[in-house]
Amino acid sequence: MSHNVTGAVLLPLILGVGLSLGACTQSRLHLHDDFGQAVRQDLAAQVADPDATYKGLPAPGATGARVGLAQQRYVTGKVIPPRATTTSSISLGVGSEASGQ
Repeated sequence: MSHNVTGAVLLPLILGVGLSLGACTQSRLHLHDDFGQAVRQDLAAQVADPDATYKGLPAPGATGARVGLAQQRYVTGKVIPPRATTTSSISLGVGSEASGQ
């Protein structure tokens, strides 16, 4: 009698352990090929380029004379202000013709 009980308990136990271990393996069936691509792109965008170069002419601070003049203007309070820009300076092309005048 105990031999049949052991077989009846052992088979479901082995099947249960097998199914549990099978659930631990990673399945790629539900993952797309580009899974994690956004994270890799964000990481690449935050890494500084070690070979970065300034393509403008001349490069900012390239000459001692320019740097000296900029420092002198800063010390004397005569810094050249940047041009004023506004976010609402978009022209829609509405003029006297569009208003009916």
